[in-house]
Amino acid sequence: MGARPDITAWRPDVEGIDEVFHAHFADHAYPMHTHDAWTLLIVDEGVVRYDLDRHEHGAPSSVVTLLPPHVPHNGVAATPGGFRKRVLYLDTGQIGADLVGRAVDRPVLRDSRLRHRVDQLHRTLVRPGDELEAQSRLALVSERLVRHLRDQPAAPQAHDRRIAYALRDLLDARFVEGLTLREAAEKLHSHHTHLVRAFGREFGMAPHQYLTGRRVDLARRLLLDGMRVPEAATSAGFYDQSHFSRHFKRVVGTSPGRYARTGVATSPPY
Repeated sequence: MGARPDITAWRPDVEGIDEVFHAHFADHAYPMHTHDAWTLLIVDEGVVRYDLDRHEHGAPSSVVTLLPPHVPHNGVAATPGGFRKRVLYLDTGQIGADLVGRAVDRPVLRDSRLRHRVDQLHRTLVRPGDELEAQSRLALVSERLVRHLRDQPAAPQAHDRRIAYALRDLLDARFVEGLTLREAAEKLHSHHTHLVRAFGREFGMAPHQYLTGRRVDLARRLLLDGMRVPEAATSAGFYDQSHFSRHFKRVVGTSPGRYARTGVATSPPY
């Protein structure tokens, strides 16, 4: 009897991602099969050997693998001890159908920056409440994948201050209830990737970082006014108390509860 696989799978609330799949297989061998989505794969331990369109390929931990929809492939460990992998199944709208042939010919992408960005996206997806961050990271990943498949160099980026400030105004108006990157793009009549890049160039931070900062500022005021931590988390727009505490401590340097207890003084301690 083989070792029991360690598997986690879920459907995130992020448009463009059909499924997230994390797995550690010691001895599982995939038969030939297909998916109706783009398969974006990174390997964290071991090496995966697979056949795609009757050609053999390998997926070590240093590369990104992109398998196109509806093209048969298999998979088996090429190293003792199996392999550990993380997979995103992207809907077909993320990458054009005209690029399937290029992906069949070149499924292995040797791009350390892309590998890092995919890793960051996975780390974001395991944290409920950070959907805007995940959407922003997905936009940059998808853009880089398409550029690889089209053999395009990085395009020069115009400095669009107008769209950056328009997005900031929109985030200011919606920071408690939040918004998706697609909603912002539709309201501002701009491509979602352009929004992320323009905002970052103008303000030195990503849109999700700005939104989180606004939420933390509101929560600080609510806590010092005497609101309990769970109510402050909800009122400031955080997903739950864990989501709130993680971001609050990262921004402020202490936990919400400890911060709130400093509010019992009627005058500054100096």
